[in-house]
Amino acid sequence: MAQHRRSTTKAWTRRSALHAGMVGLGGLSIDSLLRSRQALASPSGDPSFGRAKSCIVLFLMGGPPQHETFDGKPDAPIEVRGDVGLISSSLTGYPVGELMPRTARWMHRLTVLRAMATDDNAHSSSGYYMLTGRPHAPKNFENARAGFPNDWPSFAAMLRAVRSDRDGIPASVVLPDNIWNDGNITWPGQDGGRLGRWSDPWLIRAPAEADSFRVPGLTLPAEMLEGRLQDRIALRDFMNTQRGLFEHSESTSSFDTWSQQAAELLKSSKVEQAFRLDRESQSVRDRYGSGRFGQSTLLARRLVEAGVSLVQVNWTRIDGKLNGGGWDTHNSHTQSLRTILMEPMDQAYTALLEDLDQRGLLDETVVLLMGEFGRSPRFNAMGGRDHWGHVFSMALAGAGLKSGYVHGTSDRIGAYPVEGRVSPEDLLATLFHLLGHSPETGLRDTQGRPFAMTEGKVVRAILA
Repeated sequence: MAQHRRSTTKAWTRRSALHAGMVGLGGLSIDSLLRSRQALASPSGDPSFGRAKSCIVLFLMGGPPQHETFDGKPDAPIEVRGDVGLISSSLTGYPVGELMPRTARWMHRLTVLRAMATDDNAHSSSGYYMLTGRPHAPKNFENARAGFPNDWPSFAAMLRAVRSDRDGIPASVVLPDNIWNDGNITWPGQDGGRLGRWSDPWLIRAPAEADSFRVPGLTLPAEMLEGRLQDRIALRDFMNTQRGLFEHSESTSSFDTWSQQAAELLKSSKVEQAFRLDRESQSVRDRYGSGRFGQSTLLARRLVEAGVSLVQVNWTRIDGKLNGGGWDTHNSHTQSLRTILMEPMDQAYTALLEDLDQRGLLDETVVLLMGEFGRSPRFNAMGGRDHWGHVFSMALAGAGLKSGYVHGTSDRIGAYPVEGRVSPEDLLATLFHLLGHSPETGLRDTQGRPFAMTEGKVVRAILA
């Protein structure tokens, strides 16, 4: 049956406005996440500068261990090394944890930072440092909340601020949820902060169930005919003529500009296709793993293909699992690694590398595997490892990076850096460099005050 399209030019009364709002003014909620930006790349004479078109960050929330991944200590006492052994890798002379057999086969293509450090042992404040490149004031502050002076923008927000939208798709996307402490206390450093909400990365909350994995809000619900969408656009126009109903603020003043883009985005076939994981073959989906992290990682690849510059995939909690299904393994550390954590991480991470490589995208994409800190050198009384920001490991791969290169070392028990220490600001400076933006690029806060994207230095030793 043909559907009747209602006129978008009909008069809007306060009653009809309220009615439309009741049935879903939030249907245009992504408007506040869409802003135009200016690209600020300049040549530097360095062949690694701007080698990457995009970046995918796999953030293992909770703190992945260095000992059982990239910095094993086979000669350390059992209370340090644990009972997870090491296996040979494709990088001669460099063993990795036995629970990463797939990653072991990729080591000749990876760059490993073995001496990352924040010197911060609190999830939210160390995470803030890793995401913004600015230390939290003070350090070691758990359950930190956003707000001055800890309102520096995230890496994703800064990149969105200096890049232009591509076919209506924001430059930065975060999925399948933001990062929070117990009590749903969202970490600071995940949004635009002092840049303003216009630079917020586009947060996509996706459900955990693999068999119904879809992204809400990007396609019109079945019950919403195009006429209803047009009604909502007309509602926006009505609201714009009733400015007196709203208190003037950044969020309301940007409503008219970005809500139109949001409406167009909802009707964009290109955007819709990027989020259609059901267009992938079952064999490809199975390679990534059926869980939320695996399917989100596959979605990250599709978003990069669609033109998104940065996608951050956050490891999220798993209800009912040991240690909440996350990497904060204070209790039964080894059991969590063996039964919950390492296999899906190893599977999704290497599936992404393989997929990008086969599609010719790895040479123009940086893939970063990271967390907010590492785990303590010694086990606690509950068989767990505790928070440790003094030294930890992370891995990079892709555009502009050396292959099969290990940077930095830790001491004999994996507790402190010995050489090659890398700070979060240096990591961000390196990523900006690879993406074609000088770390000194100037931004302005909401009060017009200038600041540099980062005060860090590019880690040139890891550049190809």
